[in-house]
Amino acid sequence: MTRRPRIVVMGGGTGLSVMLRGLKQKPLDITAIVTVADDGGSSGILRQELQMPPPGDIRNVLTALADAEPLLADMLSYRFQNGNGLAGHSLGNLILAAMTDISGDFVTGVRELSRVLAVRGRVLPAANQAILLKAEMADGTIVVGESQIPKAGVAIKRVFIEPEHVEPLVEAVEAIREADAILIGPGSLYTSIIPNLLVPKLAEAIVGADAVKLFVCNVMTQPGETDDYSVSDHLDAVHAHVGHHLFDYVIVNDGEIPPQVHSMYAEQGSKAVHLDLEEVERRGYKVIADRLVMFRTYLRHDAAKLSGHIYQLVKDWMLRKG
Repeated sequence: MTRRPRIVVMGGGTGLSVMLRGLKQKPLDITAIVTVADDGGSSGILRQELQMPPPGDIRNVLTALADAEPLLADMLSYRFQNGNGLAGHSLGNLILAAMTDISGDFVTGVRELSRVLAVRGRVLPAANQAILLKAEMADGTIVVGESQIPKAGVAIKRVFIEPEHVEPLVEAVEAIREADAILIGPGSLYTSIIPNLLVPKLAEAIVGADAVKLFVCNVMTQPGETDDYSVSDHLDAVHAHVGHHLFDYVIVNDGEIPPQVHSMYAEQGSKAVHLDLEEVERRGYKVIADRLVMFRTYLRHDAAKLSGHIYQLVKDWMLRKG
Protein backbone atom coordinates (compact mmCIF):
# COMPACT_ATOMS: atom_id res chain seq x y z
CA MET A 1 0.00 0.00 0.00
CA THR A 2 1.29 3.44 -0.93
CA ARG A 3 -0.75 5.34 1.68
CA ARG A 4 -2.43 4.80 5.00
CA PRO A 5 -5.89 3.26 4.71
CA ARG A 6 -8.67 5.74 5.50
CA ILE A 7 -11.11 4.32 8.05
CA VAL A 8 -14.30 5.92 9.36
CA VAL A 9 -15.49 4.68 12.74
CA MET A 10 -19.04 5.47 13.89
CA GLY A 11 -20.77 5.08 17.22
CA GLY A 12 -20.49 6.26 20.78
CA GLY A 13 -20.07 5.04 24.34
CA THR A 14 -17.36 3.06 26.09
CA GLY A 15 -17.04 0.26 23.53
CA LEU A 16 -16.06 2.66 20.76
CA SER A 17 -13.38 4.29 22.93
CA VAL A 18 -11.87 0.92 23.89
CA MET A 19 -11.62 -0.12 20.24
CA LEU A 20 -10.08 3.21 19.18
CA ARG A 21 -7.27 2.78 21.70
CA GLY A 22 -6.24 -0.28 19.71
CA LEU A 23 -6.84 1.17 16.25
CA LYS A 24 -4.69 4.27 16.90
CA GLN A 25 -1.67 1.96 17.21
CA LYS A 26 -2.13 0.87 13.58
CA PRO A 27 -0.99 2.86 10.52
CA LEU A 28 -4.50 4.09 9.77
CA ASP A 29 -5.98 7.47 8.91
CA ILE A 30 -8.88 7.51 11.41
CA THR A 31 -12.01 9.64 11.37
CA ALA A 32 -14.42 9.04 14.27
CA ILE A 33 -18.02 10.19 13.78
CA VAL A 34 -19.70 10.37 17.18
CA THR A 35 -23.35 10.45 18.18
CA VAL A 36 -24.87 13.67 19.57
CA ALA A 37 -28.03 12.14 21.05
CA ASP A 38 -26.86 11.83 24.68
CA ASP A 39 -29.12 13.65 27.14
CA GLY A 40 -28.14 12.17 30.50
CA GLY A 41 -25.80 13.21 33.30
CA SER A 42 -23.25 15.96 32.77
CA SER A 43 -23.77 15.95 28.99
CA GLY A 44 -27.51 16.41 29.39
CA ILE A 45 -27.09 19.36 31.76
CA LEU A 46 -24.60 21.14 29.48
CA ARG A 47 -26.75 20.38 26.44
CA GLN A 48 -29.80 21.95 28.08
CA GLU A 49 -28.21 24.90 29.86
CA LEU A 50 -25.70 25.95 27.18
CA GLN A 51 -27.67 24.89 24.09
CA MET A 52 -24.73 22.86 22.77
CA PRO A 53 -24.35 19.30 21.49
CA PRO A 54 -23.66 16.82 24.32
CA PRO A 55 -19.90 16.54 24.87
CA GLY A 56 -19.57 13.24 26.78
CA ASP A 57 -19.11 10.73 23.94
CA ILE A 58 -16.90 13.20 22.05
CA ARG A 59 -14.73 13.62 25.16
CA ASN A 60 -14.32 9.85 25.52
CA VAL A 61 -13.26 9.48 21.88
CA LEU A 62 -10.82 12.43 22.09
CA THR A 63 -9.25 10.87 25.17
CA ALA A 64 -9.00 7.45 23.49
CA LEU A 65 -7.27 8.88 20.40
CA ALA A 66 -5.10 11.41 22.22
CA ASP A 67 -1.34 11.05 22.19
CA ALA A 68 -1.30 12.43 25.72
CA GLU A 69 0.21 11.60 29.09
CA PRO A 70 -1.92 9.17 31.14
CA LEU A 71 -2.33 11.84 33.82
CA LEU A 72 -3.89 14.21 31.26
CA ALA A 73 -6.31 11.50 30.12
CA ASP A 74 -7.25 10.86 33.76
CA MET A 75 -7.75 14.58 34.25
CA LEU A 76 -10.14 14.87 31.30
CA SER A 77 -12.17 11.94 32.65
CA TYR A 78 -12.18 13.29 36.21
CA ARG A 79 -15.69 13.74 37.57
CA PHE A 80 -16.32 16.22 40.37
CA GLN A 81 -17.86 14.62 43.45
CA ASN A 82 -18.73 17.80 45.32
CA GLY A 83 -19.53 21.43 44.69
CA ASN A 84 -22.79 23.21 44.01
CA GLY A 85 -23.28 23.01 40.24
CA LEU A 86 -20.01 21.10 39.76
CA ALA A 87 -20.89 17.70 41.22
CA GLY A 88 -21.39 15.13 38.46
CA HIS A 89 -19.60 17.10 35.75
CA SER A 90 -16.44 15.72 34.16
CA LEU A 91 -13.59 18.16 33.61
CA GLY A 92 -13.34 17.17 29.94
CA ASN A 93 -17.00 18.05 29.37
CA LEU A 94 -16.46 21.48 30.95
CA ILE A 95 -13.36 22.08 28.82
CA LEU A 96 -15.34 21.23 25.67
CA ALA A 97 -18.08 23.62 26.79
CA ALA A 98 -15.46 26.34 27.30
CA MET A 99 -13.85 25.66 23.91
CA THR A 100 -17.27 25.88 22.27
CA ASP A 101 -17.88 29.26 23.91
CA ILE A 102 -14.39 30.57 23.04
CA SER A 103 -14.53 29.44 19.41
CA GLY A 104 -18.23 30.17 18.99
CA ASP A 105 -18.87 26.73 17.50
CA PHE A 106 -18.89 23.18 18.86
CA VAL A 107 -17.14 21.63 15.85
CA THR A 108 -14.37 24.23 15.97
CA GLY A 109 -14.03 23.67 19.71
CA VAL A 110 -13.61 19.92 19.17
CA ARG A 111 -11.05 20.57 16.42
CA GLU A 112 -9.01 22.92 18.63
CA LEU A 113 -9.04 20.54 21.59
CA SER A 114 -7.99 17.73 19.24
CA ARG A 115 -4.95 19.82 18.27
CA VAL A 116 -4.05 20.51 21.92
CA LEU A 117 -4.31 16.80 22.79
CA ALA A 118 -2.39 15.66 19.67
CA VAL A 119 -5.27 13.40 18.68
CA ARG A 120 -4.33 10.68 16.17
CA GLY A 121 -7.04 11.25 13.59
CA ARG A 122 -10.14 13.40 13.35
CA VAL A 123 -13.10 13.46 15.71
CA LEU A 124 -16.38 14.78 14.27
CA PRO A 125 -19.83 15.02 15.83
CA ALA A 126 -22.49 13.48 13.60
CA ALA A 127 -24.12 16.93 13.41
CA ASN A 128 -23.36 20.44 14.70
CA GLN A 129 -26.47 20.38 16.87
CA ALA A 130 -27.94 18.12 19.51
CA ILE A 131 -30.34 15.43 18.31
CA LEU A 132 -33.35 14.34 20.33
CA LEU A 133 -33.77 10.57 20.29
CA LYS A 134 -37.21 9.02 20.69
CA ALA A 135 -38.35 5.41 20.76
CA GLU A 136 -41.60 3.70 19.87
CA MET A 137 -41.93 0.74 22.19
CA ALA A 138 -43.57 -2.61 21.51
CA ASP A 139 -46.70 -1.51 23.43
CA GLY A 140 -47.06 1.63 21.28
CA THR A 141 -45.83 4.13 23.85
CA ILE A 142 -43.30 6.81 22.89
CA VAL A 143 -40.28 7.37 25.14
CA VAL A 144 -38.38 10.64 24.78
CA GLY A 145 -34.65 10.93 25.46
CA GLU A 146 -31.66 8.65 24.96
CA SER A 147 -31.17 8.22 28.72
CA GLN A 148 -34.80 7.22 29.30
CA ILE A 149 -35.23 4.60 26.57
CA PRO A 150 -33.44 1.68 28.31
CA LYS A 151 -35.41 2.41 31.52
CA ALA A 152 -38.83 1.91 29.94
CA GLY A 153 -38.97 -1.81 30.67
CA VAL A 154 -40.58 -2.58 27.30
CA ALA A 155 -39.02 -3.94 24.11
CA ILE A 156 -38.00 -1.29 21.58
CA LYS A 157 -39.86 -1.37 18.25
CA ARG A 158 -37.92 1.48 16.60
CA VAL A 159 -36.07 4.68 17.37
CA PHE A 160 -36.26 7.99 15.51
CA ILE A 161 -34.71 11.43 15.78
CA GLU A 162 -35.79 15.06 15.93
CA PRO A 163 -35.21 17.05 13.87
CA GLU A 164 -35.87 14.29 11.34
CA HIS A 165 -33.90 15.93 8.53
CA VAL A 166 -30.89 17.11 10.55
CA GLU A 167 -27.92 18.05 8.40
CA PRO A 168 -24.69 16.12 9.06
CA LEU A 169 -21.30 17.80 8.97
CA VAL A 170 -20.02 18.17 5.42
CA GLU A 171 -16.66 16.82 6.64
CA ALA A 172 -18.37 13.68 7.96
CA VAL A 173 -20.07 12.96 4.64
CA GLU A 174 -16.81 13.57 2.75
CA ALA A 175 -14.89 11.28 5.10
CA ILE A 176 -17.39 8.47 4.45
CA ARG A 177 -17.23 8.97 0.68
CA GLU A 178 -13.42 8.86 0.70
CA ALA A 179 -13.10 5.96 3.15
CA ASP A 180 -11.46 2.63 2.41
CA ALA A 181 -13.28 1.12 5.38
CA ILE A 182 -16.35 2.03 7.44
CA LEU A 183 -16.61 0.52 10.90
CA ILE A 184 -19.76 0.62 13.02
CA GLY A 185 -19.96 -0.53 16.65
CA PRO A 186 -19.49 -1.68 19.28
CA GLY A 187 -21.86 0.31 21.46
CA SER A 188 -25.47 0.60 22.60
CA LEU A 189 -27.43 -0.52 19.55
CA TYR A 190 -30.45 1.77 19.74
CA THR A 191 -28.94 4.72 21.60
CA SER A 192 -25.37 5.01 20.23
CA ILE A 193 -25.13 3.16 16.89
CA ILE A 194 -28.49 3.57 15.13
CA PRO A 195 -28.88 7.34 15.90
CA ASN A 196 -25.92 8.10 13.62
CA LEU A 197 -27.50 6.03 10.85
CA LEU A 198 -30.76 7.98 11.15
CA VAL A 199 -29.02 11.16 9.99
CA PRO A 200 -30.24 10.83 6.38
CA LYS A 201 -27.16 11.89 4.41
CA LEU A 202 -24.81 9.82 6.59
CA ALA A 203 -26.72 6.61 5.87
CA GLU A 204 -26.89 7.45 2.16
CA ALA A 205 -23.14 8.11 2.05
CA ILE A 206 -22.41 4.76 3.72
CA VAL A 207 -24.60 2.87 1.26
CA GLY A 208 -22.88 4.54 -1.69
CA ALA A 209 -19.31 4.37 -0.41
CA ASP A 210 -16.77 2.18 -2.20
CA ALA A 211 -15.42 0.82 1.08
CA VAL A 212 -15.36 -2.40 3.04
CA LYS A 213 -18.07 -2.12 5.70
CA LEU A 214 -17.62 -3.79 9.06
CA PHE A 215 -19.90 -4.29 12.05
CA VAL A 216 -18.41 -5.07 15.45
CA CYS A 217 -21.08 -6.79 17.52
CA ASN A 218 -21.42 -6.23 21.25
CA VAL A 219 -20.22 -9.02 23.53
CA MET A 220 -23.09 -8.72 26.02
CA THR A 221 -26.76 -7.81 25.73
CA GLN A 222 -27.84 -4.49 27.23
CA PRO A 223 -30.71 -4.49 29.74
CA GLY A 224 -33.73 -2.58 28.48
CA GLU A 225 -32.27 -2.31 25.00
CA THR A 226 -31.16 -5.64 23.52
CA ASP A 227 -32.47 -8.23 25.98
CA ASP A 228 -32.00 -11.78 24.58
CA TYR A 229 -30.63 -10.43 21.27
CA SER A 230 -28.52 -12.66 19.07
CA VAL A 231 -25.96 -11.38 16.55
CA SER A 232 -28.55 -11.58 13.74
CA ASP A 233 -31.02 -9.59 15.87
CA HIS A 234 -28.49 -6.73 16.05
CA LEU A 235 -28.04 -6.82 12.28
CA ASP A 236 -31.80 -7.01 11.64
CA ALA A 237 -32.36 -3.91 13.80
CA VAL A 238 -29.85 -1.91 11.75
CA HIS A 239 -31.40 -3.15 8.49
CA ALA A 240 -34.92 -2.25 9.70
CA HIS A 241 -33.90 1.34 10.47
CA VAL A 242 -31.72 1.98 7.42
CA GLY A 243 -33.52 -0.14 4.83
CA HIS A 244 -30.26 -1.44 3.38
CA HIS A 245 -27.84 -4.33 3.81
CA LEU A 246 -24.93 -2.24 5.10
CA PHE A 247 -22.14 -4.60 6.07
CA ASP A 248 -19.74 -6.95 4.34
CA TYR A 249 -18.23 -8.42 7.53
CA VAL A 250 -19.44 -8.98 11.07
CA ILE A 251 -16.79 -9.30 13.79
CA VAL A 252 -17.99 -11.28 16.79
CA ASN A 253 -16.65 -12.82 19.95
CA ASP A 254 -16.83 -16.60 20.17
CA GLY A 255 -14.62 -16.97 23.26
CA GLU A 256 -15.96 -18.49 26.44
CA ILE A 257 -16.93 -16.12 29.22
CA PRO A 258 -16.03 -17.41 32.71
CA PRO A 259 -19.02 -18.58 34.82
CA GLN A 260 -18.32 -16.03 37.56
CA VAL A 261 -18.41 -13.22 35.00
CA HIS A 262 -21.65 -14.61 33.56
CA SER A 263 -23.13 -14.56 37.07
CA MET A 264 -22.03 -10.98 37.68
CA TYR A 265 -23.66 -9.77 34.46
CA ALA A 266 -26.76 -11.93 34.98
CA GLU A 267 -27.45 -9.98 38.18
CA GLN A 268 -27.65 -6.85 36.01
CA GLY A 269 -29.95 -8.55 33.49
CA SER A 270 -27.25 -9.03 30.86
CA LYS A 271 -25.90 -12.12 29.10
CA ALA A 272 -23.59 -13.04 26.24
CA VAL A 273 -24.88 -12.19 22.76
CA HIS A 274 -25.60 -15.52 21.07
CA LEU A 275 -23.71 -16.12 17.82
CA ASP A 276 -26.35 -17.66 15.53
CA LEU A 277 -23.80 -18.23 12.80
CA GLU A 278 -26.09 -19.89 10.23
CA GLU A 279 -28.64 -17.07 10.46
CA VAL A 280 -25.96 -14.40 10.07
CA GLU A 281 -24.40 -16.12 7.05
CA ARG A 282 -27.84 -16.77 5.54
CA ARG A 283 -28.34 -12.99 5.51
CA GLY A 284 -25.22 -12.63 3.38
CA TYR A 285 -22.68 -11.45 5.95
CA LYS A 286 -19.15 -12.84 6.25
CA VAL A 287 -18.28 -13.61 9.86
CA ILE A 288 -14.95 -13.10 11.63
CA ALA A 289 -15.18 -14.93 14.95
CA ASP A 290 -12.43 -15.02 17.57
CA ARG A 291 -11.89 -14.78 21.30
CA LEU A 292 -12.13 -11.01 21.53
CA VAL A 293 -12.88 -10.35 25.18
CA MET A 294 -10.84 -9.61 28.25
CA PHE A 295 -12.01 -9.19 31.83
CA ARG A 296 -10.61 -6.91 34.49
CA THR A 297 -13.29 -5.04 36.37
CA TYR A 298 -15.66 -5.31 33.42
CA LEU A 299 -15.82 -7.30 30.20
CA ARG A 300 -14.22 -5.36 27.39
CA HIS A 301 -13.16 -6.08 23.83
CA ASP A 302 -9.49 -6.98 23.57
CA ALA A 303 -8.49 -3.79 21.75
CA ALA A 304 -5.23 -5.17 20.35
CA LYS A 305 -6.75 -8.37 18.96
CA LEU A 306 -9.84 -6.60 17.60
CA SER A 307 -7.82 -3.88 15.88
CA GLY A 308 -5.58 -6.57 14.38
CA HIS A 309 -8.57 -8.21 12.67
CA ILE A 310 -9.87 -4.85 11.46
CA TYR A 311 -6.51 -3.79 10.07
CA GLN A 312 -6.06 -7.09 8.23
CA LEU A 313 -9.52 -6.82 6.64
CA VAL A 314 -8.83 -3.25 5.51
CA LYS A 315 -5.41 -4.19 4.06
CA ASP A 316 -6.90 -7.15 2.19
CA TRP A 317 -9.66 -4.94 0.79
CA MET A 318 -7.21 -2.33 -0.48
CA LEU A 319 -4.98 -4.95 -2.08
CA ARG A 320 -7.97 -6.48 -3.88
CA LYS A 321 -8.99 -3.03 -5.12
CA GLY A 322 -5.46 -2.48 -6.39
